[in-house]
Amino acid sequence: MTSWKEIDDCVKRWIAEAGERIRKSFSHSLSIQTKSNPNDLVTNMDKETEQFLIQNIRSHFPDHLILGEEGHGDRVNSMDGIVWIIDPIDGTMNFIHQQRNFAISIGIYENGVGRLGYVYDVTHDELYFAEKGKGAYMNDVQLPVLTEVPLEQSILAINATWLVKNTYFDPGKLAALALSVRGTRSSGSAALELAYVASGRFDSYITMRLSPWDFAAGKILVEEVGGIVTNLHGEPLDMLATNSVFASVPRLHSHISDEFLREK
Repeated sequence: MTSWKEIDDCVKRWIAEAGERIRKSFSHSLSIQTKSNPNDLVTNMDKETEQFLIQNIRSHFPDHLILGEEGHGDRVNSMDGIVWIIDPIDGTMNFIHQQRNFAISIGIYENGVGRLGYVYDVTHDELYFAEKGKGAYMNDVQLPVLTEVPLEQSILAINATWLVKNTYFDPGKLAALALSVRGTRSSGSAALELAYVASGRFDSYITMRLSPWDFAAGKILVEEVGGIVTNLHGEPLDMLATNSVFASVPRLHSHISDEFLREK
């Protein structure tokens, strides 16, 4: 039986190598393609990084399943067994335009339970990682358990688009929420925004639509420091489907849910 320490050692080694490859690509031209729409971009580095990770996973852990954003993994219909959920570059638009504010995201689940989570900020060389029951870390520094903060003193991560128009939730309620907090931010990478909730840089994160590879790792990070991650209706996330996502510290999660997200 493979140990979680062995898996952890492998992931950290692969992430470091993948990150170095990505940093070296900054000096080269990128091949950019669109996916579902002109703003849904994928580069040669997304594909090459996913293939690099998948080849290593399959070589070392052939019995594990892989769900990857760029389609090089398995067709995963169940969370039974060990499932790796990977996003080679979360925040591709930032990668293209800024060469920062993007991350490698890897979440490893066993029978639907998050066991290991990794979000690697490549440009800043910050690795956020967590193992279930053993806390979360940023590089070698353990992240403290999250502390509660009043709504009016909190920082909310939310994309401004959702405050103007969306077909998933009443934008008026979200706008009222945005006006009630100290400030709003949007980094353009779901994985990083969840890591920032886990590290206390943000107090809450709300988005209308994320795929599993966007939130699989960050969910583990947030929960390991005492946070809560649900959809906007307070329900558990479906690890094999698109979800709305709401991550926060417990009392603030409850307050926002009661005041702004539930039907009156």
